[in-house]
Amino acid sequence: EFTGTNSLGTTFSTMPKAKPARKDSGKRKTSGARKESASLKEKGRKGSTNTKASQRAEYTIDCSTPANDGIFDTQILTGFEQYLKERIKLNGKTGQLSDKVKVTLNESKIGVRTYVSFSKRYLKYLTKRYLKKKQLRDWLRVVASDKKTYELRYFNIHQDEDEEEA
Repeated sequence: EFTGTNSLGTTFSTMPKAKPARKDSGKRKTSGARKESASLKEKGRKGSTNTKASQRAEYTIDCSTPANDGIFDTQILTGFEQYLKERIKLNGKTGQLSDKVKVTLNESKIGVRTYVSFSKRYLKYLTKRYLKKKQLRDWLRVVASDKKTYELRYFNIHQDEDEEEA
């Protein structure tokens, strides 16, 4: 026990706290919160059923604006469809889409139907790479027009020219 006074003149005393004796044989038990977090981690691992993975998603890349202007002809559109079929990765492997991912061409729109979890952002990445390969990236950009659709649009060059003149 320790007794003392502080700067205000108040006396106080402290007693050392005794450690409670362990009843178990040295093994620590995990609390309920830790068990829950461990089970949540296991759900995300390989082989477990994930609700998002079983959902079907359909994404669209709308190439109608450059197709109507003649920049994207049928050869470039079919080449883009083939490029997506060859480059989309599933489980770290390219070109092995099987029945899990379907890439289709409808007029000037490319549809990607997936039966596994799939990132829409990955389609944007592949689209930008294809545009760069065809040297069209300087004039076209990829914009999300809604939740499941990307659209190819022109950069607004006229706005830049108007700002320079003013």
